[in-house]
Order: sequence, then C-alpha cells, then structure tokens
Amino acid sequence: MAQFWRPGSERPRATLVDDEEGGVLFVSAPPPSSSSGFGHSSLERQRQRLPVFKYRDAILYLVENHATTIIVGETGSGKTTQIPQYLKEAGWAEGGRVVACTQPRRLAVQSVASRVAEEMGVKIGEEVGYTIRFEDQTNPSVTVIKFLTDGVLIREMMDDPLLTKYSVIMVDEAHERSMSTDMLLGLLKKIQRRRPELRIIISSATIEAKSMSTFFKARKKDLRHAAEDSVPSHLPAVLSVEGKGYTVEIHYVEEPVPDYLQAAVGTVLSINDKEPAGDILVFLTGQDDIDAAVKLLREDTQDDRRRTSGLLVLPLYSGLSRVDQDLVFAPTPKGKRKVVISTNIAETSLTLEGVVYVVDSGFSKQRFYNPISDIESLVVTPISKASARQRAGRAGRIQPGKCFRLYTEEYFLKEMPTEGIPEMQRSNLVSCVIQDPMISKMILSACNFGCSEEIITIAAVLSVQSIWVSMWGAQKEFDEVKLRFAAAEGDHVTYLNVYKGFLNSGKSSQWCYKNYLNYQAMKKVVDVREQLSRLLRRLGLALKSCEKDTQILRKAIIAGFFANSCHLEEYSYNGLYKTVRSSEEVYIHPSSVLFRVNPKWVVYHSLVSTNKHYMRNVIAIDPSWLIEAAPHFYQVRTPNLAPC
Repeated sequence: MAQFWRPGSERPRATLVDDEEGGVLFVSAPPPSSSSGFGHSSLERQRQRLPVFKYRDAILYLVENHATTIIVGETGSGKTTQIPQYLKEAGWAEGGRVVACTQPRRLAVQSVASRVAEEMGVKIGEEVGYTIRFEDQTNPSVTVIKFLTDGVLIREMMDDPLLTKYSVIMVDEAHERSMSTDMLLGLLKKIQRRRPELRIIISSATIEAKSMSTFFKARKKDLRHAAEDSVPSHLPAVLSVEGKGYTVEIHYVEEPVPDYLQAAVGTVLSINDKEPAGDILVFLTGQDDIDAAVKLLREDTQDDRRRTSGLLVLPLYSGLSRVDQDLVFAPTPKGKRKVVISTNIAETSLTLEGVVYVVDSGFSKQRFYNPISDIESLVVTPISKASARQRAGRAGRIQPGKCFRLYTEEYFLKEMPTEGIPEMQRSNLVSCVIQDPMISKMILSACNFGCSEEIITIAAVLSVQSIWVSMWGAQKEFDEVKLRFAAAEGDHVTYLNVYKGFLNSGKSSQWCYKNYLNYQAMKKVVDVREQLSRLLRRLGLALKSCEKDTQILRKAIIAGFFANSCHLEEYSYNGLYKTVRSSEEVYIHPSSVLFRVNPKWVVYHSLVSTNKHYMRNVIAIDPSWLIEAAPHFYQVRTPNLAPC
C-alpha cells in the first residue's frame, strides 16, 4: 500500500502548476497504475481503485500549506468518503482534534457516514459518527471523523463560535448553494481570521472554482494575530480530480413533451422492453409526482406481467421511512430491474449501485419566498445545465450508460440556465437570524399556562417532517386510521392522541405499521421531546400538564403563532380562507384532520404553495384569543379582526 504524505515531510512528487493570479494550483494525475494489483476482494482495494486515490498525496500537501483548498471532483471520484479518511490517517485527527465533513441533506449524511464506518471497520457512532437535527450518533471522547449537515454545524457555533475542536472542515456538495451552505461558507471565512490554523476544504462536482477562490482569498491584515511562520498560504488552492464515470449516451426528445410524468413512465417501459440489464433512475419533482409514477408503473405491472415482470419500482424522497430507504440501497435481486423514482436528492452524494439508465424530466421543485405575502411556495421549475449533467452522471457509475432527457437538445443548449438560483436569494432568511422563534415562544408561554407537558410533545412532532406514512393503494384505510386519532380541535391535539397511543403500545414498530405511522419519526419525536424537557429543567421551568384542557393548550399555541391566523370567507363553499395579516387566499391542506371541516377561525403552523396556498398543521381557535395573545398586533375592526 502506498505511503501517506504526512504534514511537514517532503513535498509529494506530483506536477503542481501555480497560477499567480488567483493562487490556484492544478494537479495532473500520474498515469494509472496497472489494474492487476487491484481487485474486489477487500474494501481497501476498492478504495485504491477510486480516482481520488491517485491524488491523495497532493491533497494532503495542499491542505498542509493552504488555509483553503477547493476540490472539483467529478461524480464517482470518491472525494466524499475518502478525503476525511486521508486526513485522519495523516494525523489531522490526533490530539483530540476532529475532522468534520458537511452535507446539504440528512440522508446523505447518514449514508456517507455508514459507508466510511464500514470501510474503516468501526461501528457507527464510535470513531466515525454523524449528527443531524435531533439525532446525534457521536461519542465526544472517541469520534474523530464527524459527518453533519451544514445547518447543524451552524448551530454548533452558538456554543463554540470558533469551532475550536475541528482541525479541518470539509464542506461537500457546495455547488448546491443551499442557504445553510452559503451561510456556513461566509461564517467559516470569518472564523479563519481568528483561527488561521483551521483548514477548510470546499468540495463539489460542478462548483465555480475561480469565484470561490476569490471569495476565500484572505487579506494579509486579517492574519496579523498569528506568527508569520505558522500561517498557511492565504491563497486558496484548487485541485481538479477526475471521475470514475463511464461514457453516458445522451438522448433527447424530438418535440417537447406535454406531460413529463406520463413521458417518464413511458420511457421506463421502453427501456425495459429494449435495453439490456441495468437499473433505472428517474428524476421527478416531488412526492406527489413520484407516488403517481409508482402507481402507474405498478398498475402496468399488474395489467401486463409479461412486459413488466422484472420491474421492482421504488420511490426515493426525503420523507421516506428508513425501511423504504433501505430497499432503495439494497442490491437488486437476481432477475429483477430496479426502477428508483426520485427527487433531486439522488443528484449528488447518494450512490445507487447498479444504475445504468437515467430518465431526466428536466424539472425540480424549489422553494420561493414572497416577502410581501409571507408565503413560501413550492414551485416546479426547470433545472440548470449543472443539474442536468449531475443527473446524467449517475448513469455511468458501473458501466457505460444512457440518459434519456425529456426535453429537446435545442432547449438544453440555448434556453436552459447554466446554474440554478442560490437558495439564499429565494428563501425566508428569518431562520438564519433566529432559530425556530414561534415554537420557542409557544413553549415558553406554555410554562405560564400550565400545559408545557403537552406543548413540548406538539413541538417535537412539528420538528419532524411527517409522522404519517401514506401507503400506495390504501388511501381509504389510511383515512380511517387517522380518523381514530382525530381531535375536533385540530391537528395539534390529534398529535397528542397519536403520541399517547405510541407510548401505550410500548413504542412498538408493529403498532406504527398498523396505524400508518413512521416509526423512525415517532422515535425521533420521543428523543426531541426529551431534549426539550431537559432544556426546560435546565432553565428552571417546571413541566406541568393541563389535563385535557384544550382551550389552555390552544391559547399557548396562539401565543407563538398568533401571526398565522385565518378566517373562513363568508358564503365560501370550497373552504376558502383569508389570512388576517395580508388577506391571502389559503386552504386547509388535505392531510389535516380539519380538511372539509372548515372552522370559522384557525391558526396554522406553516404555509406551502403548490397549485394552491395550503395551511399545514391547523388548529381551530376563538378570535378573541388573538387579542389576548397579541394586543400589539391585533385590533377589532368590523366585520373582521385586523392586524395593527
């Protein structure tokens, strides 16, 4: 096995070219070694076959000598799993220090951490761990490689503003330009001024390296607090790493398709009819589209077994249960062809072994915030060329593949945007300034109202994506189960009934399955509730129960969410509400227990927009409670209550 370059030793033998304009270094890879020494008999040999292995010495050299290193690594290069291990083996995790690697998505954090732990032969949560919101699989005395989301690392800065325990922080998939990623990069640049010894690695497949290099180029006056001989170069280094990908044939449609969902399903069936063995990855926009496509393909499987007998159709999106996620990543059974229908979560980080064919709808669902109406809309928008290339690259991981784009070549070349709009330019920035303020106010008010036991349960449920699991082909049974838990007051009280049932079942996974509940989400609710309970006790606030007094409970909720009030329009026959604050037309989301009940006044937790503006997590209220909770915000005006 090749020797690692260790910090302080002789410069590695590699071709380094200095670019004096931007302090950019490009490394030319040496000729690939003979493949005879490599095989599939061990994880170590698999690691050595990854393209990034040839750049190991150069990466470690650049990290030692530059405060910031930007690594542009193609899909399949191995940068995400290997670079943290190289850093650990080179000594960057010695003396109680930790190497951190951030990802934009929770699912990517979990899957990458599991893979690295497997390669190192350790149990997850020991030497290799991960932290996502409300789930910490680390051991402070043992963990030396830590994977976490960008948002979690930002929250860690509240307790440790300079992130002193980390020697190297690797920000992976920076090209996605999520709000947390951009925020983190800006904060890390500030931290480097106070901690010149901190090394930052920015990693991506399609990032604009020059602009990122310019952003991190430190001024010498920013380094005046450190001794000159201890400061690494303030000029960022850029390293290009080739990928392992095989050739991918790109196919376009001749004419624009009228319905991308139907076109995607038809393309899958055509691939299954005409193409050799290999799994299929389909990119659609969101859970609704994915569920519809899964339903269509499974119906085809039942109607024409000869044509689709070998298809194993599986959805993939962020709210999926752990069991369903495991099915996606499990090896394809012999004689089957796996069809994974996914959101853009599968564009980066996640590796689906066996994918040979990609079907790209050309669209994704993105959030756009309207500051005037205070509504965040989920809008189906065209993807960028960068995303299109990322999607196509998923087809060439194990052998030459094919990508079927459901848009014309002319559109790709002339009209498709080069890059997507960064999330920071289209999002509500409140959460960046203050963490979860409405829920915090609700919890603190509950302590005064004497219902904190119930409110922290509600807060815990609101902190997870969804506790429900909608089963394909079982909508009627699903609705009947929800009705058994439903409370007339609304969703928040319904969640208390669900939580009580979960505890009474002994936190049973089988009970969750029978009641269409996400077992992992319910376990997370228990964990979050315990964290909130500990926090209140630490603050000296007593936990009290309101003993089924739902009026007090709802008043506590209003204390936090008074700004999110709506009233039912007079003579409305279709459930039309208007927000008190801005008179926006909104509707109760079909997932709510108050859907079609339509109380006259409600307060909601969040608004989301698809074809309509929908209120999620809704509770019925008395409008007089709004004036009690927020006299500074509301005044009585005939015929309706109005904000001041």
